[in-house]
Amino acid sequence: MGRTLQNTMINLGLQNACDEAIYQLGLDIEELEEIEEDAGLGNGGLGRLAACFLDSMATLGLAAYGYGIRYEYGIFNQKIRDGWQVEEADDWLRHGNPWEKARPEYMLPIHFYGRVEHTQTGVKWVDTQVYDDKMCLGRLTLWWAREPCNLKFNVGDYIQAVLDRNLAENISRVLYPNDNFFEGKELRLKQEYFVVAATLQDIIRRFKASKFGSTESVRTAFDSFPDQVAIQLNDTHPAMAIPELMRVFLDIERLPLKFIYLLFIYLLHLFTTLVSHPSHPKGDSEWHTNYMYIQDIILLDMYNPIHLLQKIGEDYVKDLSQLTKLHRFVNDEVFIREVSKVKQENKVKFAQYLEKEYKVKINPASMFDVQVKRIHEYKRQLMNCLHIITMYNRIKRDPMKMFVPRTVIIGGKAAPGYHMAKLIIKLITSVGHVVNNDPVVGNKLKVIFLENYRVSLAEKVIPATDLSEQISTAGTEASGTGNMKFMVNGALTIGTMDGANVEMAEEAGEENLFIFGMRVEDVAALDRRGYNAQEYYDRLPELKQVMDQIKSGFFSPKDPDMFRDIVNMLFQHDRFKVFADYEAYVKCQDKVSQLYMNSKEWTKMVIRNIASSGKFSSDRTIKEYARDIWGVEPSDLRIPPPNVPRDVADEMLANDATGKLHM
Repeated sequence: MGRTLQNTMINLGLQNACDEAIYQLGLDIEELEEIEEDAGLGNGGLGRLAACFLDSMATLGLAAYGYGIRYEYGIFNQKIRDGWQVEEADDWLRHGNPWEKARPEYMLPIHFYGRVEHTQTGVKWVDTQVYDDKMCLGRLTLWWAREPCNLKFNVGDYIQAVLDRNLAENISRVLYPNDNFFEGKELRLKQEYFVVAATLQDIIRRFKASKFGSTESVRTAFDSFPDQVAIQLNDTHPAMAIPELMRVFLDIERLPLKFIYLLFIYLLHLFTTLVSHPSHPKGDSEWHTNYMYIQDIILLDMYNPIHLLQKIGEDYVKDLSQLTKLHRFVNDEVFIREVSKVKQENKVKFAQYLEKEYKVKINPASMFDVQVKRIHEYKRQLMNCLHIITMYNRIKRDPMKMFVPRTVIIGGKAAPGYHMAKLIIKLITSVGHVVNNDPVVGNKLKVIFLENYRVSLAEKVIPATDLSEQISTAGTEASGTGNMKFMVNGALTIGTMDGANVEMAEEAGEENLFIFGMRVEDVAALDRRGYNAQEYYDRLPELKQVMDQIKSGFFSPKDPDMFRDIVNMLFQHDRFKVFADYEAYVKCQDKVSQLYMNSKEWTKMVIRNIASSGKFSSDRTIKEYARDIWGVEPSDLRIPPPNVPRDVADEMLANDATGKLHM
């Protein structure tokens, strides 16, 4: 979710007023915003996607709720110590959370373990461990596990009861650090069942009360349930919602088996529609693209709004497809200068941040070359690192030759138990140490590893990016998510034909992206004939030099064998074929540098990308979900401004509901 303060001010139209009020008090609104912690409620693309979906539901006026777990500790805070990743607890709630509202009146029992008894009145689940949960926040309902408060006050039972309560609360204690890999652990399974069971109970409670608008009178018939309730299973983690809902209807609500069977068929079809996707040998991520979002239009928000409104009007804010109007201004000299100016301002601001945090002098005129995402072999941060070393060697070989200066920025977290990913981070930081301190290189090349990449840091780096690295091996990325955020924020993409890069190329034209390397069919053909990394090493002198440096300890003189595992992996069992794409990648990077020297032509390509990015709005995605899957109609009900008195607001809402008022 990132931070809430600025997002709320923007959504309420109060940002300028609050900024002015804070200024009058002698304070800086940006300093106050920096105090807020990023909410530790999800991780990676899936978590950010869910957050954008919630924003879009609100924007479109849909009667929808999000459900999740109120983790006491979010995904770990990443610290870099001597170049290595070190994990620290993400204690995001240590100062409390002013945005949440506890609702203890809606606490629900959640059962674990136990056994099943067949009785004359039906099946019963008995001898269970019962945990309560608690929900908070408004449109986002979060569940928090607690032991029921039934402590016994003789010494033995009391102490054990307290210990049991701590055990129960472990369910919502910590967020697992992998966003799309199954963790075969009991706690993870309990978390998944916990959120499913609590959510379904709440959905049924709402359904029963909705007919009468009161919890005192409830409906008992469920015939209209499929027409009145749509449940979105966001990825596979809540898949057990299907059997759990069947259990509730059958064992708790005592509905006839025929009804359960029909409901099961319906839910199974719906679930298959949502989580099935075309195989990767087809190179098709269209289904995943429907999941994609670009909610935070950071560059355009920072762009001179008066100038932008004069160009395309204000409808783009709620209809990103309006950005296509920018195609008319690709050759507009004034617009080109304005877009370039905004990008440069963002770069200067981010360069100041980097210098403050990392003590490295950054050249704001250099190309900001960025790869920020989870550290994983398939995302090929290693190939980026090999290119950095290649550029370093070229500068050292001919220091007087003209070289387009670059600031290469890499960031992301490695799963705590993922040895190779952690070693990749160490290699990047080690290379950066050598490059950044070499006087021959100077300001021609700098390497920064961003510590603890998160939403609030993304809001700084994405608007400042010139080149977005999306270089996974073709056929391995389900879609990617950040790639389209970079696109709408005025970064050009260097990437393979993988994931959503395919759709981005379709929208903007492949000539407006820097596409390189093997396609899906090429990877399959290489697998059939056998991938031999040694062949590339023997044939490509620059690659040979890079690997010899890593192998010899050039970047780790105190421990020459430090990166032995990386070298062995690249030569012996590289599933993602870094060497096979190295030559094409380096040549494509040369094309990038050549175009970057022509600021005007570079910016024209930027404008074409921004103008083509509207398809990837989460608003569009949610509109299609509501229409095609959920069967939900949007509401045009306008909420009065917060400064309007309550009685006046109630009258305005009543009038608006009858179509008499449109704010």
